[in-house]
Amino acid sequence: MTINEDRPREKQRGPVTLRRERSDEPTTTDQRLLDSRGPSDWVHTDPWRVMRIQAEFVEGFGALAEVPRAVTVFGSARTQRDHPDYQLGLDIGKALAEAGFAAITGGGPGAMEAVNRGCSEAGGLSIGLGIELPFEQGLNPWVDLGVNFRYFFVRKTMFIKYAQAFICLPGGFGTLDELFEALTLVQTKKVTKFPIVLFGTEYWGGLHSWLQDTVFKSGKIGEKDLALVHVTDSVEDAVSVVEDAYRAWEEVH
Repeated sequence: MTINEDRPREKQRGPVTLRRERSDEPTTTDQRLLDSRGPSDWVHTDPWRVMRIQAEFVEGFGALAEVPRAVTVFGSARTQRDHPDYQLGLDIGKALAEAGFAAITGGGPGAMEAVNRGCSEAGGLSIGLGIELPFEQGLNPWVDLGVNFRYFFVRKTMFIKYAQAFICLPGGFGTLDELFEALTLVQTKKVTKFPIVLFGTEYWGGLHSWLQDTVFKSGKIGEKDLALVHVTDSVEDAVSVVEDAYRAWEEVH
């Protein structure tokens, strides 16, 4: 795919307010909730935070309620546009759009931008679920429908609830976090018929070998658990796994 630097026109707006960074607040909402250090005024403010958390769930559900079938794709925000992983993201976003899936990412730069870009330029619905962080910019310009969240746990719910599969491009702690949370939810049957594709055998091969040779062989996971992870270097194979799982999901819904 030829990389076009022009920003595509906006295609969809939902009932969403995109929150911009506020320079007057040196910390994030998550940090103020979870960090136990500092003054004791949290005793008086935490009950009110429940209302903000509730509102964030309502906003997310309202914005994403009409989203068609979709796949969540994770990957590193540090991926540069001239890196091969960026082109992979473009290709995966395009392939998902052509297969009739919306693409959901964390809405940031790097691999996430590539997937949103590939999907949007191919005419698909490109979704970005951003998060308030002190060191990252807002949603990338190829997000057609975007929501910025304050709380990681609300955002994670949206990643799972509105997708039928996960694809993980090479990424860091954030990608690993989402990967293992998804595996745990599938293993415990909180979600069903939910494939997890690791894209890039060179990058993910060591992790998969460790799961097989150490975790599985020591009895910490079962054979069915190991089969939840599919490792591939083929965009066509990744999309095929997603389509097969979606057809199986349709049979029980």
